[in-house]
Amino acid sequence: MTASLPPDYHTHTQLCRHAGGLPIDYARAAAARGIPEIACTDHIPFPDDPTPSIRMTREEFDAYLGHVREAQAAGSCEVLLGIEADYQRDLVQGHVQALLDAADFDLVLGSLHTGPFWDLAPDDPAATPEFVEQMNRTYYRRMAELADTRLYDVCSHFDVVKRTGVRAPETLLAEIVPPALDAVAAAGMAVEINTSGLNHGAAETYPSLQILAWMKERGIPITFGSDAHNPDQVGQHFERAVELAKAAGHVHRAQFRRRKKLLVPLA
Repeated sequence: MTASLPPDYHTHTQLCRHAGGLPIDYARAAAARGIPEIACTDHIPFPDDPTPSIRMTREEFDAYLGHVREAQAAGSCEVLLGIEADYQRDLVQGHVQALLDAADFDLVLGSLHTGPFWDLAPDDPAATPEFVEQMNRTYYRRMAELADTRLYDVCSHFDVVKRTGVRAPETLLAEIVPPALDAVAAAGMAVEINTSGLNHGAAETYPSLQILAWMKERGIPITFGSDAHNPDQVGQHFERAVELAKAAGHVHRAQFRRRKKLLVPLA
């Protein structure tokens, strides 16, 4: 057990339909690892959902709240009520805001999941330099749009566009990533260090060390998220993530309560 691990602010449960366990299982797993608190952050339900296999339905939303309350009452560790609210242009002004008003959330993750980057293999003939450039430009423009909505507290897996190992040149990233970070900073958001990338083709955290350094220059605080889809993944690779944060110059992390951010020292 490692007592100095930070909170895990990105976990999923069986209501996501591609994960296992309930909030109480994640809380118990966190306590066993010496993690002081977790956030439950299942995917927000969508109307007429094009991908119903990855998220709860609106009818299950109350059950989600009940599962989180159960974990909070159990007292294994501090359990925050969160949600991962995917950014989609046609939903942010109505549906997403209505769901965020429906409960007293502690934090809201903003993320992008749609795009050709999700399944584009490095050896795919479609992964031409021109296509990769356009894919990355579009992705980071969308990330800036996400921040501009002011709906979210934390950017989730910020550079997940590299998920399969298809990477943009560093010169291109130096052009297109800073404007997205400027939007995040202007919105007062944090960015998580998401350790699931170490299990993907990217083979590194989201975001990279370089992006973490650019964040530090802009005063963007960090959180930590395993993106756990099973209780045994809570806090996975967090020791490595903490060292990465320190290497980029971060000395604080963000803590959330009722969507209010507080900076605390990074142990």
